[in-house]
Order: sequence, then C-alpha cells, then structure tokens
Amino acid sequence: MLRFILSFFGGIFTVVTMGAAAVALSIGAIFWVYGRDLPSHESLAQYTPPTISRIYSGEGRMIDEFAQERRLFTPAEDIPDLVKDAFISAEDKNFYEHGGYDARGILAAAVQAVQSRGQNVRGASTITQQVMKNFLLSGDRRIERKIKEIILATRLEETLPKDRILELYMNEIFLGQNSYGVTAAAQTYFNKTLGELAPHEAAFLASLPKAPSDFHPVRRKDRLLERRNFVLEEMMENGVITEAVYRDEVAQPLRSVQNGDFESFKTALPPRDYFTDEIRRQLSEDFGEGEFFSGGLTVRATVDPEMQVIAAHALQKQLEQYDRGLGRWRGTGKSIDAAEVDNWREALADVRVARDVTLESPWYPAVVLAVEDQQLRLGIEGVGEDENAPHAVPRNDIEWIRGSFQDNFKVGDIVHVRRMTTGDNGTGDFLRWTLRQVPEVQGGFMAMDVNTGRVLAMQGGFSYQHSVFNRATQAQRQPGSSFKPFVYASALDSGYTPATIIVDAPIEIDTPQGVWRPKNASNQFYGPTPLRTGIERSRNLMTIRLAQEVGMDVVGSYAERFGVYDRLSPVLANALGAQESTLFKMVAAYAMFANGGERVEPTLVDRVQDRYGKTVYRHDTRDCTDCADPSIAPSYGPRIVSDRERVMDPVTAYQLTSMMQGVVERGTASNYVDLPVPTAGKTGTTNDAKDVWFVGFTSNVVAGCYIGYDQPRSLGRGASGGGFCGPVFQRFMSEAVKKYGGGKFSVPPACQFIKIDRFSGARLSDGASGPNVVNECFREGEEPVFGITFDGGFAMGSNFEQIAPGNTSKQVTTSTGRKAVVGPKASFGTLSSGGLY
Repeated sequence: MLRFILSFFGGIFTVVTMGAAAVALSIGAIFWVYGRDLPSHESLAQYTPPTISRIYSGEGRMIDEFAQERRLFTPAEDIPDLVKDAFISAEDKNFYEHGGYDARGILAAAVQAVQSRGQNVRGASTITQQVMKNFLLSGDRRIERKIKEIILATRLEETLPKDRILELYMNEIFLGQNSYGVTAAAQTYFNKTLGELAPHEAAFLASLPKAPSDFHPVRRKDRLLERRNFVLEEMMENGVITEAVYRDEVAQPLRSVQNGDFESFKTALPPRDYFTDEIRRQLSEDFGEGEFFSGGLTVRATVDPEMQVIAAHALQKQLEQYDRGLGRWRGTGKSIDAAEVDNWREALADVRVARDVTLESPWYPAVVLAVEDQQLRLGIEGVGEDENAPHAVPRNDIEWIRGSFQDNFKVGDIVHVRRMTTGDNGTGDFLRWTLRQVPEVQGGFMAMDVNTGRVLAMQGGFSYQHSVFNRATQAQRQPGSSFKPFVYASALDSGYTPATIIVDAPIEIDTPQGVWRPKNASNQFYGPTPLRTGIERSRNLMTIRLAQEVGMDVVGSYAERFGVYDRLSPVLANALGAQESTLFKMVAAYAMFANGGERVEPTLVDRVQDRYGKTVYRHDTRDCTDCADPSIAPSYGPRIVSDRERVMDPVTAYQLTSMMQGVVERGTASNYVDLPVPTAGKTGTTNDAKDVWFVGFTSNVVAGCYIGYDQPRSLGRGASGGGFCGPVFQRFMSEAVKKYGGGKFSVPPACQFIKIDRFSGARLSDGASGPNVVNECFREGEEPVFGITFDGGFAMGSNFEQIAPGNTSKQVTTSTGRKAVVGPKASFGTLSSGGLY
C-alpha cells in the first residue's frame, strides 16, 4: 500500500517536473527564437533624441524655432520628482521594483482579455518596455512584439540605470500637439516650465501617453478630466500626494492653452520672417536638414530686431506707395462663400492671407459683409463687435481706386484693413478703418556691418506670409548701373584716376543680334568728361568706353573677386549690369568699398552651438591678442588682429568711395538721400526700368534695395533707382545712423590731394574753391597726367549735339559795359578735341 502511494505521488511529481521542464524549455525556445537578430539595445546608451533648434537675437531673445518633432531634451536630474511620480503612477507604479517587465500586470491584462473575449485588451507594458517599443520596435499589438519587448526590456535593465531609462522615456514620449517629451508638452499645454506645474497639471500630462488624440483638451475634455482624476488618485495611493492635496487638485478645472485658459508660448515669438527663414535655408545646407531640424542647435543671429522692423516698414512703404499710385484694386484674391457670412469668423480663420504686416499699424484680415453705395461693411478678425466701431470703410477711402464699391467688391471678399489714427504709426485716437492691399510689385532690402559682415536686417518682400520667396538672396536680377563701380574700380587699379577724361559720345557695336547703339538715360551726349562725373551722373557711354579700354576680362576678374558673379561673361553690355546677380551679393561687395578694400563675408549667424553647448561655428575668427590681460587700462580696448584678405588697393577704395559720395551729394541720388554723416552709393536702373536699385554706405553700415515685379516688366516712365530705392535707403539709414553712428571715410596714407575741376578734369590751384572744385585723391609718388582723353577705340560720328554744364548761349556784360552773346560751346564737328582739352 505504501509502495503504491509513493509510486502514485512519484508519478505525479515526474509528470509535473517533466511538464515544468517542457514549459521552461518551450519558453526558453520561444525567447531564444525571438531573441535572435533583435536590434541592439546598447545603442540607447548613446542615444540623443531629436530636439528643437532655436534662433536667438543678439540680446538673447528667442525669435524662432525649427523642429520636425517639437522636443526640449531635459536630463533626468532636472525633471521634478512630482512629474516623474505622476507618470510612474499612471504608467508603471512598480517601475523601480521590476526587472524590465511586470508579470502581475501581464497576467491581469491576459485575464481581462479572456473575460472580455478580446474586446477589452489593455496594455501591460512597463515604462522600460515602452522605451523599447518607441525606440526599437513597432507599435503593433501582436504577441511576437510583446515577447521581443520583454526580452529587450530585460536586457536594457541590465545595461542602464533606472533614471536613465526614465529619462529616455520622458523625453521621447509623444504627448500630442506635435509635442514630444514632458518639457515641450508643459510649454504647449500650459506655457509653463516643469518646475511650475501643479499636481493636477502633472497628472494632465501623465494622462496623455495612452492615446493623445483620444484625450484632446477641447474635443475630449470630459474623457481627459476623468483620466486626469484617475492619475491623481493613483498618485495619492502611491504616497506621492496627500489626501488633502488630492481633494484640492481633483477639484481644479481642466485648463489648457488650447482651451484659451493660458496664453500660448508662440505669442512671445515674433512671426517668422525672411531673416530667420534664410538662416534655416543656409544652415540646412551647411549642417544638413536632419541636423538642423533635430540637432537641438542654438543659433545666435546677427539680426538687430529694432532695425529689422524699420527695414521692413521702409520697403513696404515704398512698395505700397507705388502700388496705390497705379489706382487698381486687386485685393487678396481670396473669398468665402456668401452663405458662410453669418459664421464669418470661423470661415475667415481658415483662409491663408498675410497676417504679419504692421506698416503704420497692424493689418487685419476682414470679410466684406455688405457692399453699399457709400460704405463697405466689414467683419474684422480679432476685433470685437464694439471695438473701434463702426467696422466700415467710407467712400472717400477708395478715392485712389478706379470705380466704386460695387465695381470692385462683393460680399464674402477677404480684404485687409488697418486702423487710421490721429498720430503716426497707429498712435493717437482712432479715426476709422482704411482698406489696404499687398502690392503686386516686390523688392528686397538688406543692411550689414561693413567691417564684420554681420547682416543687421533683411527684408525679402512685402510680406513673408504672402510670399516666402526671399528676393534679397534668391532673386536673380540685373543690377544695372549699380554695377558700374566695379568697372571704375578696375580702371582705377589699372592706372586711371578720377580726373581721367573719357569721351561721352555715341557708339555703335556689331553683335550677333545686330547693331547695338547704347545711350545715356538722358538720350544726350556730353563729350570728354572726367571719370568722377561719369559715375556721379551714371553715364552709360563713358562706362562702355572705359570697359573697352580696361578690358572686360579685367572687369570680370574684379566682379568675381568681389563675389558679385561666379563668372562674368565678357561682353560689353555686362559693363552696364546686364548679367543677373542678387542683392545679397551686391551689398556684400559694396561693403568692401566702404571698409577700405578688405574682404568681408556676409553672415546671418554669429555663432552656432550644439545641444551640449559646444560652439560648432563662429563667424568672427579674428584674434584678440590681449583680451585675457588683466593689466589693460580701463580707458583702452583690447587689440583685435585681423587677417582678412585685401581685395582692393586702399587708395582705389577711397577714390571710388569719394566718387560715389558725389553720386549722393550732386549726382543721381542727390534728391533722395541726405544723411547727417558722409554717405556714398550708386543708383541702378535697367532697360525699361524693369529693375531699380540703390546700394549705399556710411563708414559703418552698408544697405541696398531693389524693386521690381517678380515677372519682370516696366515700372513705368520716370521710374529710377534714386526715386524708388533712394527713399527706402534714406528711411532706414536715418535710424541706423542714430544707432550705429558714422564718420568720415578713412583716408589711406598713400593719398595725395590735388584740386581739380569736376567737369573738365583740369588741375586747379590749391586755393581754388567753388561748386565745381573737388579735392581729389591721387596715389602718392605717381605724378598725375592731365589732358589725356580716352575713347575706348570707338570712332565718333561726324557731328552730334554736345551737352555740357553751361553749354547754352547767354548774354553777358563786358568790361567796357557792352553786351555780348557767349556760346554755345563748339561740337566735335566744328572743333577738334585736341585744342579743347
């Protein structure tokens, strides 16, 4: 009997043992099969999650950010315990106890799945398992993926400490609204830092990992509130908060940025503009798009935010002034269905129109609600019904437009309006609303420091939100006469002087397209004229003859050396700026005139740091030889050593600058540019005035402007670089001079000054004075030769009308008291040039 009993229990033991062994072997086999060829978990030890790249102004203010996944990486030690405990309570309360997976949790989930017959399958993944799923596995709900999760989670627990695993989880987890990680989510939902979160807000965030779209703070508010309160209860049961705190926190309403309870962090950021988008474009090219959008770069921009606004307004004012002068209403081209007018606010919010214009005062999108004979009734975005009422535009506001309200508007049209006030730039008392439209004509403006290349302001069009195309850096346009300084620079470096005489007379050039007969803008000819007057008055024929004398290959080498072109085609038309370039390149090149002929590389970025704070790019590579010397007297600054390349002789740079001062003082820009400091520059107008330019500089700042249609066409009769871009330069530089100052241009030691007549080029006595007298710089040690005339080798016509200062008949009184008629001066057909000059 005893043997039977022992045999019976022995058999049971054997069966159980063998069954257990079989189960163990089966489980082991399963884990062995699925454990092969798994991703390496060890890579997580060096993992750096994608994070936001941010751009800051020189004052340290954040002005833009770029990211594919909006994430702000935060080390585990900087995440408050309250936030950690909220997520642990919600997702894995045994996190610090298990070895990667929670057997009890898995069993409970299995039982629930069986009881619900698969209808209620809940996750039982630990935080470690979720890390493995997010980083190395897919998110499908299959048993194979769960086994792999467990295997990798166990391995990870053996490799990384718990806090490092938690750090990975809390920085990687998606929490909705394009927010990845707890720090970005706290900013997105509450506009707070992690340290500012209350327990109910931490529980709010801890409610989201399960399914952010199912717990939207507005659309699924009740469901999110229920989940938040559950997390708070778990926090209380786990000892994270007391019962009293729990009661207070669970009574708090569900508040969020999305619900309008907090101001969004985005309101502190200025609207994205051409400057920061150009930084994105350039750094994406330099570092790669992946690194820029996910590398967590900290970018210190060169922009001066105050001057950027002034630059935008200066260009916008000129573009709008021209557009309104045309008298045509185009509007935005957008509208909403007349049937939606009753719900116009919601409909208007979905319409993409410019909302970043602040010229005079902010421009608002508006919907035409009614078209009446004497007024246009509007619904204005962001303006209350009783604010600045009535919301209407009177008939006299459209006097600049051809036609009536009925001719130009219909119900549902989207328009722009701004407040008209008693003061300038939106100041003073409100008067009424006034219609505005984004001009069809476009342009670009850029300003930079002549010594460092730091771009201070850049405006690539009227409105970035209307058109992201940056016309300052991307638009290839003909610079016209603004290119002429490079022709004159090549001549001055080739032995010519500002007093050298060049014949201004008709030219005929055979080309494959036929005979080319260039002409001056005035359609007149001025005979032998000094170089100085040629550039001051922007004489085309003189420039072509000069380019022919010097050689277009020499002119091209100068243009390429200054970075205006990669290769200038050696045809004479290009001496007049026929080959296209960009405003960015032109302004950078002019900076080298202003600083005495040293190369400067334009930059929008001072410094770039990686996610760890290491500087990976710095624009200013000059050496400070005694910055660390504590004995420097307070009245002395440190010595900065520059190794910049010289691209132009300093005497040539000064001669050219002096000649371009004449452009501003008495030449083609004299009616439009008048600053309180010495200023030099050059206008440019292409054939049919399709592009108009002005690029100018003081001793500290260079700025340039161009205006033209995106699809080039004439701006109309009378359009010129001085008349269009001169006022833009004047508005901006008037403020820039107040901030950055300016002084006399530096005179090289090798200059010797001789007074000449700027019309004839003749040498004058040292005591000469008058409007025609110029104190000209000549190279020291080189005896200037006067009286030689250059014609470029082109033959002149037999006769033509010569226009020169005072070249008209006039009656004078002689020394005897008699009346006599003097002039006009002889033409080339009646007197040889040899005896005249």
